[in-house]
Amino acid sequence: MHRNRLTTVALTALAPVSWGSTYFVTTQFLPADRPLFTGMMRALPAGLALLALTRRLPRGDWWWKSVVLGALNIGAFFPLLFLSAYRLPGGMAAVIGSVGPLWVAGLAALFLGEKPTLRTLLTGIAAALGVSLVVLKAAGSFDAIGVIAALGSSASMSAGTVFTKRWGRPEGAGPLILTGWQLTAGGLLIAPVAFFVEGAPPALDGRDIAGYLYLALVNTAVAYWLWFRGIGRMTATSVTFLGPLSPLTAAVIGWAALGQALAPVQLLGMAIAFGATLAGQIGTGPKKLVEEIVPFSSTEGNAAELSMDVTSTPVRR
Repeated sequence: MHRNRLTTVALTALAPVSWGSTYFVTTQFLPADRPLFTGMMRALPAGLALLALTRRLPRGDWWWKSVVLGALNIGAFFPLLFLSAYRLPGGMAAVIGSVGPLWVAGLAALFLGEKPTLRTLLTGIAAALGVSLVVLKAAGSFDAIGVIAALGSSASMSAGTVFTKRWGRPEGAGPLILTGWQLTAGGLLIAPVAFFVEGAPPALDGRDIAGYLYLALVNTAVAYWLWFRGIGRMTATSVTFLGPLSPLTAAVIGWAALGQALAPVQLLGMAIAFGATLAGQIGTGPKKLVEEIVPFSSTEGNAAELSMDVTSTPVRR
């Protein structure tokens, strides 16, 4: 694998690794049964902080595009994700969410012209199988609302990934700016629904505040910047095949922090899911990567990296 592509894949992979801690933080640090409030607190503070940092608002068509992407990637995804986390065992929610690569394969064929190959479909099935072996337990109870929420969150994030790739970025806007727009739009969409459905915000103690700060800064602002940066440099299918790293990370955290044992079949599932993640990165070589990024000199490239890609040439106009 080309060195530049390897770096891109590794940095993008940090996003789902970070998201793997969401279930642990939600269940161990945050107030119970407040999925909408939790989604708002994860998105809106992070979005406003990035807006203050980048000091740029959308222009023209990017007002409505930011709202659409913010709704898909944040506004619908976060509440559905936390609703499934509250109503389903973590393992069942993760298994349902692991069908994301198959969602993206279908949507990418429709909107991006990325025709799914047999290998892509088999790799997606293998990823879901591996995740199921890792996290699914027979004792998990069936909850129809939780299952629908998990499917909806997976479909919403998959559509957001595809349309983020399709629309690219406006002139002079890097992924950090795009992240701020989407998080702010998504958080603002969640806020009125949260107050209408769940009422006034709950009283927060130090543990709750620490959990929300982690979710907003590390788990959201930084992670989504890395994710959108990766979408601009990789195919949508390649990006989404990094998704299984999230439940794998959740399983490792459960073992390390909560004392949850890992049986041999779970270790086998981890190997299958990780193998599917690697297989999902094969076939998009350096030439493809270079085609997706408008070339620039090494000096400009270093400056873009050091500035966290606040401004850059758009991926697609």
